[in-house]
Amino acid sequence: MSTTAAPTIKHTVISDFKEITKMRLSLSVVFSSVAGYFLGVDTDNISLKIVLLLALGGYFMVGASNAFNQIIEKDLDALMHRTRNRPVASGRMTVNTAFLIACVFTILGIAILYTINAQTAMFGAISIFLYTSVYTPLKTKTPLSVFVGAIPGAIPFMLGWVAATDDFGIESGTLFALQFFWQFPHFWAIGWFLFEDYKRGGFFMLPTGKQDKGTAIQIILYTIWTILVSIVPVFGVTGRLKLSIIAAIIVFGLGLMMLFYAIKLYKNMNEKVAKQLMLSSVLYITLIQIVYVIDKFIR
Repeated sequence: MSTTAAPTIKHTVISDFKEITKMRLSLSVVFSSVAGYFLGVDTDNISLKIVLLLALGGYFMVGASNAFNQIIEKDLDALMHRTRNRPVASGRMTVNTAFLIACVFTILGIAILYTINAQTAMFGAISIFLYTSVYTPLKTKTPLSVFVGAIPGAIPFMLGWVAATDDFGIESGTLFALQFFWQFPHFWAIGWFLFEDYKRGGFFMLPTGKQDKGTAIQIILYTIWTILVSIVPVFGVTGRLKLSIIAAIIVFGLGLMMLFYAIKLYKNMNEKVAKQLMLSSVLYITLIQIVYVIDKFIR
């Protein structure tokens, strides 16, 4: 009996750990941070130790934010199909256990990032505070929560640059702006195809509060802003952050892919296209980060 029960318990613990820290989201944030590091670091001064510390500290910080979020929203999560099986909402994990995880992760994350430099730790701490104390409570109050949430969401790409240079300037500001504007079409697309589920939890995610033309137009506009910011480095106005013409063309083309689905959503106004837009936005942000890094090392 005990030999068959153990794997089930182990599987539940591992699954709950993945869920409370939102492992896939956390890993995508780590990817952005590491990409930002490679953009900022001198090619002859790459430190695998810093990459490891950045990845580990970044994961702890995002994991802490997600754990705090699931504690605060446990009753609302229980109302939605998408989130009702989360560890705290389902009752598999107590609030005290989740709170302990969140606190330990916060301390470890800040401490690890501080070993890189103080600015990196500061921005990591700001990210946790904004996500937990401002963005999360606002989600049931106003669609402006997405604007607030876009700030911690845009920090990771910039954080890597700060970790590499111990400096926040035009370069890291540009990386921040790029991921900041990208947040809007990405999360509004999610808000669109999960509209009914979000409504059960009382969350206001779409800018107009409805799946209407006004929301679709704003998605298009913010997608255009994202595309424009993404190619700014090709003009040589962003300090050490540069982009070759070929790379800029590729980045622009990837942006047009996302814009295609944004316009398609305006025309079709349905959940299927909104999901296509969300998937294209994930593909877009991942690929342009890769293009940015590759372009730096082959330029």
